Amino acid sequence: MPARATAPLRLAGACLRLLLVMTLLLGVAYPGAVLLVGRLVPERADGSPVRVDGRVVGSALLGQSVPEGPEGDAWFHPRPSAAGDGYDPLSSGASNLGPSSPELLALVEERRARVAEREGVDPALVPADALTASGSGLDPHVSPAYAALQVPRVARERGLPEDEVRAMVDDATTGRWLGVVGQPAVEVLALNVAVEEAADPAVVR
Repeated sequence: MPARATAPLRLAGACLRLLLVMTLLLGVAYPGAVLLVGRLVPERADGSPVRVDGRVVGSALLGQSVPEGPEGDAWFHPRPSAAGDGYDPLSSGASNLGPSSPELLALVEERRARVAEREGVDPALVPADALTASGSGLDPHVSPAYAALQVPRVARERGLPEDEVRAMVDDATTGRWLGVVGQPAVEVLALNVAVEEAADPAVVR
């Protein structure tokens, strides 16, 4: 058979071999490696679930809303959320209101007054993360300042010494990555779990 006639066959054979190699690499080896790594760190691969008595109560990666009013006074509150009705992972996002927006300014002042009243402090002492939502609306952390502001209320409602609750805040606080990147933050869900485990349920109002 002339060489010119066999060239398409050789090309087809090379393409078939390439297809098989890439299928093995990208369809078998790569997914298998990703699965293996996921099994080595199952908590992160499964969404970093937080469990209490074997029951999943949330994720360390996602914030959770806390009711306003007496029903939520025994809990540490997260920062505001603009994701759906609040911390909806299917509606992640910010409010898209700019810093000069009258609507945002009114919202911030409303939140400032509400937090100050709830915590019994001067409105000027309310930290910024209690007034504005995060870019994702799913931030599971608050600043140490906002957590510290809530300690007296939670301690009172839970019937716990304030020093004990402050120690729980310290335990739930993460530092800067590598000691230099980011800011210290308090994981609200982990803190609320610790508070609930330490308190006598009969004391909660």
